Amino acid sequence: MKKILLVITMLTAVQMSNAQAFKGKGDTKFQVGANFQDGGTGITSTVDFGLGENMSFGFVATYLLNAKEIAGEKARFEDRADIKARFNANIGSVMGLDPKMDVYPGLDLGTRNFGAHLGFRYFFTDGFGLYTEAFAPLARYDSDVNGFEHYNNQFVFTFGASFNL
Repeated sequence: MKKILLVITMLTAVQMSNAQAFKGKGDTKFQVGANFQDGGTGITSTVDFGLGENMSFGFVATYLLNAKEIAGEKARFEDRADIKARFNANIGSVMGLDPKMDVYPGLDLGTRNFGAHLGFRYFFTDGFGLYTEAFAPLARYDSDVNGFEHYNNQFVFTFGASFNL
C-alpha cells in the first residue's frame, strides 16, 4: 500500500511540475467561466493564441443567461450577447512568477466598446487550471448608454476553468 501511495504522489508531483500557464509562441488556451455584472450573470468563453514569448491575441464571447428585465421588457439575444477581439501581454515570467501562474493585462475591441482587461491563470496540471479576469470599458461607442446597452458597457468579473489546447 505504501508503494502505491508513493507512486501516486510521484506522478502527481511530476504532473504539477510540468504545468505552465503560458508557454509563448504557438500556445493556445481555452477558458470558460461565469461572468458577474450589474443586471445579470452569464457565461464567458475565451480563446488565446500565443504570438511570442510574452504576447497573445484572442477572442471573447459573452452571453447573459440571467438578465434582469428593464421597464417590464425582457432582454433580447442581441442585448445579452457580446463578442470581442483581444490582445494580451503575458507578463507572469517577466514578474518572476512560478511557471504555473500568468498575469495578463490587455486591450479588447468588441461590438459594444473598446476596453481593457486584467487576468490571472493558475495551472494545476499541463492541461487544466483556473482563471479570473476583470473587464472594464475605456471608450463606449454610444456615449448615452441606457437600458440594455448598459449590460455590455460596464465592469465585468469572470471566474472559471482554463485549458491548454
